[in-house]
Amino acid sequence: MNDRKFFEEYRTGETRETTGRTITESDIVLHAGQTGDFYPHHMDVEWCKTQPFGQRLAHGTLIFSVAIGMTAGTINEESLTYGYDRLRFLRPVFIGDTIRVKVTITDKRPHRQPDKGMVVEGVEVVNQHGQPVMVCEHLLLVNRK
Repeated sequence: MNDRKFFEEYRTGETRETTGRTITESDIVLHAGQTGDFYPHHMDVEWCKTQPFGQRLAHGTLIFSVAIGMTAGTINEESLTYGYDRLRFLRPVFIGDTIRVKVTITDKRPHRQPDKGMVVEGVEVVNQHGQPVMVCEHLLLVNRK
């Protein structure tokens, strides 16, 4: 779906939320193959049994990728992703955990290009227990009217 939303139309405090997505063993194996990250934390069931969490963890980069993809339902023809700041992994995500994402507009500010503005989205990923597992800021470069 496409939408045209200019810098002036964003409102601090606006939110949107996604539905859930369950992280599977296949997600972890595919991500390991794509990235080359075959660390035992993600791949070795027996080794993980000897560790504090007792089970395999999803890659932080997998959770970041999936979560951001979950928020990308609408294409705004007036904005581009400028980057991500303050990325933190707060809790592990395990096979079978279900994540959902809440996005909140936290800031709007001028940009050095006068025909654009910067919109900051706070991204919070929570598990099925409502516990935050990842946070970051998504920076959008948005055209002005």
